[in-house]
Amino acid sequence: MEARLQKVLSQWGVASRRHAEEMIRQSRVRINGATAQVGQKVDPERDVITVDGKTITTDRSPSLIYLLLNKPVGVVSTCNDPQGRTTVLDLLPNELRSGQGIHPVGRLDAESTGALILTNDGDLTYWLTHPRHSIPKTYRVLVQGQTSDAVLELWRSGVLLDDRKTRPAKVRVIKKMPTQTRLEIILKEGRNRQIRRVAEQLGHPVIELHRTAIGSIQLQTTGQPLLPTGSYRYLEDFEIRNLHSSIEVDSKVNTY
Repeated sequence: MEARLQKVLSQWGVASRRHAEEMIRQSRVRINGATAQVGQKVDPERDVITVDGKTITTDRSPSLIYLLLNKPVGVVSTCNDPQGRTTVLDLLPNELRSGQGIHPVGRLDAESTGALILTNDGDLTYWLTHPRHSIPKTYRVLVQGQTSDAVLELWRSGVLLDDRKTRPAKVRVIKKMPTQTRLEIILKEGRNRQIRRVAEQLGHPVIELHRTAIGSIQLQTTGQPLLPTGSYRYLEDFEIRNLHSSIEVDSKVNTY
C-alpha cells in the first residue's frame, strides 16, 4: 500500500516526519536508486528505500521507545548539529543512539532546560507537534523586574507575535523579588521562542526558562526524586497512555 515517503520513514523508526523531510531534501534518501522527493509516495513492500546508502527493511517494526529527558543548558534539541554542539541524542547511551530512530518531540532552545520527550514513535511525534493539538506544557520562568497585574493580564489574554495573537495562557506569580519575578506559565501552543519573545515584548526579559511538565508527564512525580539534569528515564505505561488519550480527546474537541 502506498504512503508518503516521510510517513513511511517515521513509522519505521528512521526519523520523525520533520527530520525525514530534511533528510530527503539533503538527497540522503533514494527510491529504487533514484533521488527521492518530499511528498513522494512509495510502497514499502515493492520499492527499495535507502538512507545514506543503507537499505531500509520493513520486515519488522522497531520496538517503540519513549523517554523523558531533563535537558541541560547549552544542549540543542536536534538529532545532529552542523555546528558541532552537543545534541540531546549525545546524552543517550550508544544502544539508544544507534539504529533506533529516536528523536526529540518538539524543541527547547539551547538556553532553556527541562522536560523533553524522545521517541521513535513517528506517529506520536506528528500528533504531538501538530498545530491543531494543544497538549499543555508547564514552565518555571525567571524574568527581569517585577511584573505588574496589567502585564500579567495581557500575557494571559495574548499578545501579537508575527502579526498573530498568541493563544490564552495561564500565568501566575510564584515569587516576587526586588529585581526579578519567578512565574509559572502553562501554554497550549509552541511557537518559536514564544515565552522569551513575549517576555521581551512586555519589558521583562527572560533570565531562566525551565520546562517542568508536558501534559501530565513531569520531571518529578509524587514520591519520586527529581530527574537529574542531563539524565533520562523511560516513560511509564500509564504516561504513554495519557499522551495518546490527550491527543484523542483533543482531536474530538477540535472537530467541532
